[in-house]
Amino acid sequence: MTDHEHSPTIELGADVGGFFQEAVGERARRGGYEASDATVTYVGALLADYARPDSLSQEALSRPVTLLLSEAQQCQGLERFERLRGLGDAVLYISSFFSEHIERRGVELGYVRRVGATAYHTAAAMMGRDHTGPDVFSELGSKFDMFAALLAEVAESLRAAQSITSTDVLKLYERWTRTRSAPLAEALARAGLTPITGSATVH
Repeated sequence: MTDHEHSPTIELGADVGGFFQEAVGERARRGGYEASDATVTYVGALLADYARPDSLSQEALSRPVTLLLSEAQQCQGLERFERLRGLGDAVLYISSFFSEHIERRGVELGYVRRVGATAYHTAAAMMGRDHTGPDVFSELGSKFDMFAALLAEVAESLRAAQSITSTDVLKLYERWTRTRSAPLAEALARAGLTPITGSATVH
């Protein structure tokens, strides 16, 4: 993965899972996202896994996601389910944390996210009607854009938490002018700057 300029650096402690569970849960509450506790927990665990990127996330950045979806659908049984789930996870992660990387490649972000939603929906269908417990994959499929927005806010929160110097604050402001991210606006406010949305200025 080459987009290090825009990827948040994470100091990994012993309780990586707890860190991300708290980060996702806090942004979900503050942003008013309607999501089940089970799915918020799953997404937090997903981020903990991707704190140490694996080969599938690399594939989702370097190979056409429609090809990855087709390959997954051609598999059988547990392998099919795991490849679909993994593709959904990878697309959710990269389309949230690395959306600018995708767009710079000339790929429509919405198109990539639809592939991720399809992967989750298909994985959910494989579990069948007899499945008991929270329907996490159906929720991720049907609310994929919402969860992508939630994780994008988590990513911005992590970036903002790293900013210390005046140069870092300037970079945050420049990013805020492009994204209008709420977490970045909060970070700028903590630095004594209040972004004005209409004029893209600060006071």
